[in-house]
Amino acid sequence: MTDTSGPAPGEPADLGIDDLPVRDELRGQTPYGAPQLDVPVQLNTNENPYPLPGPLVDRITERVREAARGLNRYPDRDAVELRTELAAYLSRTGGHPLTTANVWAANGSNEVIQQLLQTFGGPGRTAIGFEPSYSMHRLIARGTGTGWLSGPRGEDFTIEAASAAEAITEHRPDVVFITSPNNPTGTAVDAETVLALYEAAQAAKPSLVVVDEAYVEFSHRPSLLPLIEGRPRLVISRTMSKAFGAAGLRLGYLAAHPAVVDAVQLVRLPYHLSAVTQATALAALEHTDTLLGYVETLKAERDRLVDELRALGYEVTDSDANFVQFGRFEDSHAAWRWILDRGVLVRDNGVPGRLRVTAGTPSENDAFLDAVRELKKEQSA
Repeated sequence: MTDTSGPAPGEPADLGIDDLPVRDELRGQTPYGAPQLDVPVQLNTNENPYPLPGPLVDRITERVREAARGLNRYPDRDAVELRTELAAYLSRTGGHPLTTANVWAANGSNEVIQQLLQTFGGPGRTAIGFEPSYSMHRLIARGTGTGWLSGPRGEDFTIEAASAAEAITEHRPDVVFITSPNNPTGTAVDAETVLALYEAAQAAKPSLVVVDEAYVEFSHRPSLLPLIEGRPRLVISRTMSKAFGAAGLRLGYLAAHPAVVDAVQLVRLPYHLSAVTQATALAALEHTDTLLGYVETLKAERDRLVDELRALGYEVTDSDANFVQFGRFEDSHAAWRWILDRGVLVRDNGVPGRLRVTAGTPSENDAFLDAVRELKKEQSA
């Protein structure tokens, strides 16, 4: 048997990334990723904790079996049936009618963001986000050669319209990211703020404005989807990973003016969505009502976490997502380790003095709350 564990003959054993001709802006960087540890309670990646229901699993099996018969052929390059059903879902739940031409789908919302930056960003162009926020916006900007600007947030982690608009006017970015609800803080952005930033962006460049609504189904507020009416440079980005409990599917999508959908197809890889992915997503969309029922359960658990943490004396950021940011800690990483040692994995996102916990099942949340009660007693001793 051939040993493939070491370098090939003639290759130096100590070769590293810095010995390769990688782009300068990638040197010294690390890949994105949350810790994947084998612990009893995993509440660090904002996954939906409920497995897909049996009838949906059966329907996925049926659709995938049907798709498998044609795997010798390429899938529908434009995913027309899937985009049509996504448009119907958004029209029904988002408060604004859409057609297939308004919707585009890709392998997770990250690929949606990547395609938008490949199309509207790139070398010599810049994007702005209001941090702390979803770190993949910055990382995908770097990967596409787009310059990155960090815009301001208030002490309560909200976006203050006047200061944010001032940053857009000053820097004149090509792409503006607004995350609502925001990851990792959970804060939502009201329609008036989005409109103010959109107007500032159009006056400055004009620029593309992307509202990342990955967690919107968990929000107390309605979707910002109706704002795309009459605003051809406003894009709403979504995912099936969270509310649909389909993180393993990797299916994201956007809603925008048809011209934006046409534009991103200039950079999409051919046949980028497999037939299996399309079949699975279509099956999930047939069970929307059941899946959104789980969302209501998780919203109640999220609110319970907020109430319990505040009762314990923690500072908790208002959350419209399926997670909660809490603190403050003198050493957030030490607090993270304390909780982990009790079998519960939460997220240390690097926001000073704070951690983030995903809303899990009631029993998972109980285990987390028991751990932070112990932590509070230890800190108070």
